[in-house]
Amino acid sequence: MKKNNWLWLIPAAAILLYSQWNQQDSHPTATNSGVTTSQNQSANNGKGQTAADSDAILKQAFDSKTNDLQVQGSGTVTKMLPDDNKGSRHQRFILKLASGQTLLVAHNIDLAHKIKGLKKGDTVGFNGEYEWTEQGGVIHWTHHDPAKRHVDGWLEHQGQRYQ
Repeated sequence: MKKNNWLWLIPAAAILLYSQWNQQDSHPTATNSGVTTSQNQSANNGKGQTAADSDAILKQAFDSKTNDLQVQGSGTVTKMLPDDNKGSRHQRFILKLASGQTLLVAHNIDLAHKIKGLKKGDTVGFNGEYEWTEQGGVIHWTHHDPAKRHVDGWLEHQGQRYQ
């Protein structure tokens, strides 16, 4: 039995209100097969949103066991995991946010380019869907949706956007 299904509205409304208030956006300069170079990198997550804002939204999502929440943020890679090659293939790694919360990133490499050369200590920006787990959460949908039924997500690493 699910409890408090409406709680996802609180962080979603905060994101919506914040994005309406601050209309800054990143300006892509080039696109090549799903990889975009961005002038406005993940330090402000491409929307004028600070890391503290993002971390607070993700903490609220974790505390309320929220699922299916579109989020942005950035973190430091603390662990590289083997690719998941069962079904849709995913590049997997653990990010640690400035707040200390950890997230598993599951990046679909059948729909987007794999981040080559990614290593522990690297900073990665993300825009994807948050799913609650006891370990901190999972970020997925970090790619475009060919069926156009879901918000497009992305990952950013060393000036490159992967979507």
